[in-house]
Parts: sequence; structure tokens; C-alpha cells
Amino acid sequence: MGQNDQRHRNKNKIPMVVIKRLPLYHRYLSLLASRDINRISSAELAAKVGITPSQLRQDLSWFGSFGQQGYGYRVQELLGEISKIIGIDQAVPVVLVGAGHLGKAIANYQNFERKGFVIKAIFDNNPGLIGLVVNGLKIRNITGLKHYIQQEKIEMGIITVPAEVAQQITDEMVAAGIKGILNFAPISLNVPSDVTVEHVHIGDSLMVLKYMINHSKIKEEE
Repeated sequence: MGQNDQRHRNKNKIPMVVIKRLPLYHRYLSLLASRDINRISSAELAAKVGITPSQLRQDLSWFGSFGQQGYGYRVQELLGEISKIIGIDQAVPVVLVGAGHLGKAIANYQNFERKGFVIKAIFDNNPGLIGLVVNGLKIRNITGLKHYIQQEKIEMGIITVPAEVAQQITDEMVAAGIKGILNFAPISLNVPSDVTVEHVHIGDSLMVLKYMINHSKIKEEE
């Protein structure tokens, strides 16, 4: 069975935990490539991700056959294959809704485009922001969101709006054809089963970090 056939056969049953490790592999391999390191063993790559070599090989086996026994992996080759698996080699147009401080920071974040996500338009409902330019993009009125998504056939959106309007924006995006949402609003969104949402709760992460710091201090004082 060819590698493409195997990917097609497995694509609907790959465990989410495996999918979530792909960016870790990509990030570390990218670092090795930037240092002109050509080869890495399965033991070393697995250790950097925090799993066993056996688990690493199982993860990659979902997508095809990689590496050579006794040699390991060619860094550039494996990086290229993982880029294709994730889809980084294909540009994805994105709309960003919410042009506040966080929205502006995301619009200016160059790594999005390096990862294959190109922000094509920014929307907001604040009259004081509409018309301003952020990273070469003029902020548009939110009233034109649905039409723009449909006209440009956009399938991914980023939400950086207050919690009280996040679900409304989500519903409008989904109705217009959005299939994937990166949500920075401090609320969990309800979407149909064919729409994927990744929640980024910065506040929650900060509270967990604060707890761990405080907990560490308590243990040191005991």
C-alpha cells in the first residue's frame, strides 16, 4: 500500500493525542534544521517530545513509513513530510474578528503566515477602529463579515472579541461557511460537529501558572 493510500485510510481514525503531537515534532525538527543538523535518532526525538521511541514510531506510522533502522530520521525529509501532513505547505486564508490589543498583536504576528495561515481581513464593530490599518490590512465593519467569508470562500476564522458576543460571531461565521475557529474569547463555543474549534484561554493558563508558582513556594516552606 502506498503512503498516500495509507494516509487516506487512516485519516478518520487518527487519535487526537497523535495529531496534537505533530506540532511538537515540527517545532523541534525546525530547530534542528536551522542548526544544519541532518540526522536525529528516534530516541532523541522522542525524548524531546516527552514520549518513548516506540510511541514516536507508532505516531508516525499513522501517516506512512519514515526513517531507517539503525540510522534514524533525516531531519529535512521528516520535517517536509510532517509539514505536508499538517498542511503547512498550503496557504490557508483567515479572517480575524476583533481588532483590540490582542487582535492587533495577532494580526502582526508573523509566525502565523510562516505556518501557512494568511490573515486576509480584519473585522470589528468599533467605529474608532474601522478604517485603521494593521499590518497592511484595513479594519472592516463587522456588518460585512458574512458576505466577505462567502465571497472569498474563507474556511478559517480567529476570534478575539469579548465573551458576550463570541457565540454570536461564531454563529455568523459558521453560517457563512467557516470550518475552523481559533478562539481567544474567554468562553467555550458551541458549533456543529463538522466545525473544529481550538480554544486558547490565556487567562486560564495564567491562573494555572500562578497556582503552580504559589504551590511551589508552599512546598519549599514546608
